[in-house]
Amino acid sequence: MSLRRADLSQAGEIARLHRLTVRTSLTFLPDLHTPEQDLAWFRDHLMVETETWVWEEGGVICGYVAFKPGWVEHLFIHPDHQGRGLGPALLDKAMESGAERRLWTFQKNTRARAFYEKRGFVMEIETDGSTNMEKEPDVLYVWRP
Repeated sequence: MSLRRADLSQAGEIARLHRLTVRTSLTFLPDLHTPEQDLAWFRDHLMVETETWVWEEGGVICGYVAFKPGWVEHLFIHPDHQGRGLGPALLDKAMESGAERRLWTFQKNTRARAFYEKRGFVMEIETDGSTNMEKEPDVLYVWRP
């Protein structure tokens, strides 16, 4: 088991993990992109614009977190590895600086909401989803030191 900084060569594995987790755990979301589009976005945007860390076991990525100053952009755990403490370990990495962080999650994602609230994130606003690609109501959380 190891927590380490991801590199661009892992963009495909991270994109596949993301797609699988969303399709399995967030079934209410529409499938808006192809796997190829996912890969391009992870490789050309997410992993370039954020600090991305992965949790690996046996050389396989089981979860990842992507963050930048002020924001936690992504935190996803493979469905088979949820509930084993990977989420808190990855979030701790993103919060290591002790600086204020914000993040978005979907209102229907009650498991994520409970996870973040348990760790001190407070709801800042709820939206009707009209401004996100999925058109799904979401919520902005903030954590302040």
